[in-house]
Amino acid sequence: MSLNMALLKPVLYWLGVVAYLGLELRWSYRPDTVSKRRRWFANLPLSVVNGLAYHWLFAGAITLLLVSTARNDQGLLNLLALPAWLKIVLGILLLDFSIYLWHLLNHALPLLWRFHRVHHCDLNMDVSTANRFHPGEILLSGLVRLAVIHTLGVPLTAYLLFELLVNLSIQFHHSAVRVNHAFERLWALLLVPPFLHRIHHSVKIRERDANYGVIFSLWDRLLGTLVTEVDQAGIVIGLGSHRDVDRLGLFQLLVMPFTRRTP
Repeated sequence: MSLNMALLKPVLYWLGVVAYLGLELRWSYRPDTVSKRRRWFANLPLSVVNGLAYHWLFAGAITLLLVSTARNDQGLLNLLALPAWLKIVLGILLLDFSIYLWHLLNHALPLLWRFHRVHHCDLNMDVSTANRFHPGEILLSGLVRLAVIHTLGVPLTAYLLFELLVNLSIQFHHSAVRVNHAFERLWALLLVPPFLHRIHHSVKIRERDANYGVIFSLWDRLLGTLVTEVDQAGIVIGLGSHRDVDRLGLFQLLVMPFTRRTP
């Protein structure tokens, strides 16, 4: 099981990269404003580093923790006398709510934002942006994930399904594929389509500080952080403080959290 979990994320991720790249090159929602090749020279190495970090530091630990909490009846869901299927559904919902809150904190707390801005300073948004995170953020989010699993007592099946849904969701809503707007509006009633997450990557702070959902848009709706009515054609992707693609190479991204904090 540990081996299966370790292989699940990278296999799904790289299959998605290849598939979405083909779709984006054929049906992009708008032309790139900077060189895709230059951006990918930074984004793909980060994807490799982050994938290896997850494999070495967290895949085995998460598996052991999932098994341990179930065996010892630890965590919230293990204390409740509920059918197995309901625990799986609740486990997925609670995990998604936890990353909604973690995402919000990454914007609200200056220390966390130092790392998270590496993700937001991408000047265009496509499938490669989905895993453009600073390794420091991956480390912090992995530790938070372990704490959440232990606290909630998430079933192993729920976690595996959650990982699958997260991988599919983040690549879809970061992608540059042109999607039918009526379909996106329907999708947004429960889930997160590209047009919602594109608003979140806007250079405008009031738009960036919205739409934190990863799988479900439910949390944004309930907590008042959902923004939908934005002119999509007018959205400028990225950060106002980081507009020079020549200064957004791999090395600059790695040292960014340790440089002067900017909006």
